Amino acid sequence: MAQTKNLCAQISLDLHQKICEARERAGLTTAQYITALITEYFKMKENGGNETMTNGKTRTLAFQIDEEFFLRIKAHLERETARTGHKLTQREFVLGLIEEALNEAERQAQDAEAAENK
Repeated sequence: MAQTKNLCAQISLDLHQKICEARERAGLTTAQYITALITEYFKMKENGGNETMTNGKTRTLAFQIDEEFFLRIKAHLERETARTGHKLTQREFVLGLIEEALNEAERQAQDAEAAENK
């Protein structure tokens, strides 16, 4: 077993409560949970500040946009959330747009291929 050393820190009551709730959901002891958090933090730092996706099935797609465009998107998300009663996230919105565009592009490619084969 690896040698261990105690680590103590004063934190706000709100943060303490969040940690306790998350630890309980995870079914871990405080030591196990804090060790996992700190380990994950340092792995993320080693990866340039990005979370690593260990399952090999997901990738991160990130880009910057103009502030005005961002505010238009946020306004749309708020309107859709109010209209549907379901919180539309940026992720859902962008993935939906990408999925629609890819489906349409693939349909057009199939139509063009079918026309060539006639």
